[in-house]
Amino acid sequence: MADVVIKTDFPDLKLSRRGKVRDVYDVGEYLLIVATDRVSAFDVVMPNGIPGKGRVLTQISRFWFSQMTGIIENHIISMDVKEYPLELQKYADLLQGRSMLVKKAQPLPVECIVRGYLSGSGWNEYKATGKVCGIDIPAGLVESSKLEKPIFTPSTKAEEGHDINISFDEAAAIIGREHAERARDIALAVYSHGRAIAEKKGIIIADTKMELGIYNGKLILIDELLTPDSSRFWSMKAYQPGKGQDSYDKQIVRDYLLTLDWDKKYPGPLLPEEIVKKTAARYQEILEIITK
Repeated sequence: MADVVIKTDFPDLKLSRRGKVRDVYDVGEYLLIVATDRVSAFDVVMPNGIPGKGRVLTQISRFWFSQMTGIIENHIISMDVKEYPLELQKYADLLQGRSMLVKKAQPLPVECIVRGYLSGSGWNEYKATGKVCGIDIPAGLVESSKLEKPIFTPSTKAEEGHDINISFDEAAAIIGREHAERARDIALAVYSHGRAIAEKKGIIIADTKMELGIYNGKLILIDELLTPDSSRFWSMKAYQPGKGQDSYDKQIVRDYLLTLDWDKKYPGPLLPEEIVKKTAARYQEILEIITK
């Protein structure tokens, strides 16, 4: 199996933060974002990773960022290591294909989520209240139903644990109404454009989470975009409303963990090689479908 990058170690670079998947370094005027092969489930990072996962996420993001330039700018300066600052060249082998040099934007303190189908926490909330993030949804829908129109359902950003779904008005109270309205319009436009492209490839994008930041006074796309870690991808051929769908993501890991006597707290259990291989193949499959 391919090498697995669990954690980067660049002693002469300034580590800005380590997320569940990405290590971010401050390199002066820019940030260096490196997508590792870490995999998390139930908000716990597993001790072993998924080979090639970081490269898959980075290359899918690259594809989608390029598709959205007519809608909104993004944070990418370069994804070609040859164009990175000199001090990064010695790490070229590790960085190639799994990193991006980006603008230093100020991230909005809310997640921009768009849902086109009823799934996950949106489905759970709909069952309980008939609404999703305060938005009235028609009665009688089933799990995985397609919504009449995609909806913008922001959430808080949690440093630890789960993000919390909030209403549009609550998001506006956090980031200001003007930013909230612009973020909503951008997120809906990006999702709709991405969904149309994916459908031509036989893929449903059920929902997605994207990040926006402020750079030179303007909102731009940052972080990752329309990846299997931030979105639910379903096969159009296999789609059947009324139940949960098989997703092109780490669902294989989640399903395996649910068979264990594990309390969903750190540390996570070591993933068997069979589960790792199957998950790696699933990520590779959606990369090839989306970017072909």
